[in-house]
Amino acid sequence: MAAVVLVHGLYHRPEHFALVAERLRSSGTDVVVPELHRGSLRADTAAVQAVIDSLHEPPIVLGHSYGGSVITGVRGAGHLIYLAAFVLDTGESAAGLGGASPQLQDAINPEPDGSTSLDPDRAVDTLYGDCPEPLAAWAVGLLRAQAPGCGRGIPAHQSWKHTASTYVVCAQDRAIDPDLQRKMAARCTEVHEWQTGHSPFVGRPDLIVDLLGSHTRRRARR
Repeated sequence: MAAVVLVHGLYHRPEHFALVAERLRSSGTDVVVPELHRGSLRADTAAVQAVIDSLHEPPIVLGHSYGGSVITGVRGAGHLIYLAAFVLDTGESAAGLGGASPQLQDAINPEPDGSTSLDPDRAVDTLYGDCPEPLAAWAVGLLRAQAPGCGRGIPAHQSWKHTASTYVVCAQDRAIDPDLQRKMAARCTEVHEWQTGHSPFVGRPDLIVDLLGSHTRRRARR
């Protein structure tokens, strides 16, 4: 069975994928959730590439939000899954495509050291507005400050041009415009649309587990 690599977005931590990772592991799937926040898109991509290179077979690699920019630049994935994520073409960056919605931009606070953080109250509505209140509070409590510039990073190459890919549009997303998601989804091999907000790994982990499970089973039959 193929391993799964889960790549989080800006301001997030690997722990945000805990509900998904625990369920996958309980079914016997190997799951790796690398830590980003390396200071640049290039450094974040290198961290994920190191994980992929360490595995015995090409994994299924899921990127959420900014994590899509990261997985676009890796090599050796067996399948790419973009979850409300950036599918970048040559010369493109997340910021250049429109990036954060106005609502998400309003939630961003500058910090004295040049980093940015998210206002907790605004983050709840923007990122986790459709999640049960206890889970939304848990997820907001995990958010961390973010180094500047990652969203302006441009991948060195575009893995989706050579690797089968799936895009999941989150139709109730308040952080990344669903219409922008649909435009990027047209670059992928297959597309799903879920009636969720930006973070189904918190509010609807079952959807992600089922999607990943279908892909791991499909690869096991080959």
